Amino acid sequence: MKRIAVTGLTGQVVSSLIERSPTGVEMLALGRPRFDLSSRDMVLASLRNVRCDAIINAAAYTQVDKAESEPEVAMRINGVGAGFVAETAAELKTPLLHLSSDYVFDGTLDRPYRENDAPSPACAYGRSKLEGERQIAARCENCVILRTGWVYSPFGTNFVKTMLDLGETRDEIGVVADQIGNPTSALDIADALLAIAERLVDDSDPRLRGVFHLTGQGEASWADMAEAVFASAEARGRKPVRVKRIGTKDYPTPARRPANSRLDNAKLQATYGITLPQWRQSLDPCVRRLIEAK
Repeated sequence: MKRIAVTGLTGQVVSSLIERSPTGVEMLALGRPRFDLSSRDMVLASLRNVRCDAIINAAAYTQVDKAESEPEVAMRINGVGAGFVAETAAELKTPLLHLSSDYVFDGTLDRPYRENDAPSPACAYGRSKLEGERQIAARCENCVILRTGWVYSPFGTNFVKTMLDLGETRDEIGVVADQIGNPTSALDIADALLAIAERLVDDSDPRLRGVFHLTGQGEASWADMAEAVFASAEARGRKPVRVKRIGTKDYPTPARRPANSRLDNAKLQATYGITLPQWRQSLDPCVRRLIEAK
């Protein structure tokens, strides 16, 4: 495998893929203004021109709350646009890896969600991501759909960076404690994507295709995660910051968040032998990098 096309330019996963790409593998990032998921002609032309061994669809509309007021925009990018990528991948006979979300579930289950659990998104963003899954599956057999969630990294805007920024000026921060999920490093996601892409290029086994869950090991609430961020920051000289545990009702948002975002990763481990690190293990170096970048 010598060349991978990835949609997006500056997102957390794209930036992580560029950093983690091994010597000899060229990562071609496709983004605006030359590449726009909402334009079929642009998607087809761009992917035809790059002559790649695999395609990773990491670009997405990610503004969860804003999607409630402009659901058609989210659907055009995350749903219809994903279909354009799948259409092109099928035409080129190129393996496609597509990133989806824990938001395809409504969060009412009392255990981690498995791949065969029925999706039931509770917000516009989730509905757009589920439509993307459907478009991908219908148009490209040679594909892997990877659901992930609670993504953080040293890049872009994310929960860890937001907590560190708020902690510079506050002594106490209210953080939701009744939503649980699996914090996941985008750098760990990138490592997994590279390993999966290589397998797909070399092995036509249909068992390697389909839907998989891809998250960090271990679970946490947002408040748990914030406490871990501040503990790591304090160990590096930052002032102490207290976390005030609040309920979802105390922090209303336009989009409904799943109370349970946990995903079961057993299928990925059994099929690919891939298990992401425990989330606390990956969080600490991320905090270090963000502090050093100040």
